[in-house]
Amino acid sequence: MPVLSTTSEYGVLGVRDVDFRLERFAPSADLADLVERHWEVTWELPPGRSASVTLLPHPCVNVVLDGGRLAVAGVGRDRFTYRYTGAGRVFGTKFRPGAFLPFLGEPVSSITDATVPASSVWGSSTEELAASMQGPAAASIARMEGFLRERWPEPDPNVELVGRIVGALLRDREVARVEEVVERFGIPARTLQRLFNRYVGVSPKWVLRRFRLHEAAARLAEEQERPWAEVAAELGYFDQSHFIRDFTAAVGLTPVAYAQACRRREEPVSA
Repeated sequence: MPVLSTTSEYGVLGVRDVDFRLERFAPSADLADLVERHWEVTWELPPGRSASVTLLPHPCVNVVLDGGRLAVAGVGRDRFTYRYTGAGRVFGTKFRPGAFLPFLGEPVSSITDATVPASSVWGSSTEELAASMQGPAAASIARMEGFLRERWPEPDPNVELVGRIVGALLRDREVARVEEVVERFGIPARTLQRLFNRYVGVSPKWVLRRFRLHEAAARLAEEQERPWAEVAAELGYFDQSHFIRDFTAAVGLTPVAYAQACRRREEPVSA
């Protein structure tokens, strides 16, 4: 049975002419319990031109190869902008929410909003790994997966539990409040908070809000004439002022201003 996704494919803000290529790759089946996917971004711009992309991160840890250096990026709570020129490539492995703790060995909240050298997790062996991942995506995936297999942790039942909870937050529109998670999974509220702090790095309320805002931003970018209040209601926001507040804090523009920027095909926000 295939493992259900615990993250969406949303997160890139705005509508622009495509000046980069993003590809996503499923992990090998034996790694899919902990690895959500691999990804690669490539670009080739003409001389003198620069570009940028702004992202609203997922509640996931990524191992990222950028500029020949391998790093572990914790969950980022704020949007961030990546600027690029010339030709280049970034490769990453995205872990399922909660699934990096067995590798890290300490609460994932310790690296929330932080990026640390991969060597701080796995030692100097990551330098050889980084050097071996300079080729095509397929080769990088093979090298990364081989590296992880050699360090594969013992099963942790809490990782599976967190995955089921995050899956409900992602897909189930009937789950609109953390209290409903507590009731559905039979977990006391304080236990749930501690579980997410340790395994995910952010609170369950943050995860729920981020998934809904990912979808709201995507819908407003794709359906620019659609009333934002209608989008908000479909996503479980019945208090319009609450939606405006959450959306503006995360994206940097009100829903109306964001849709207008997307309509003009402008890069609407930056970090």
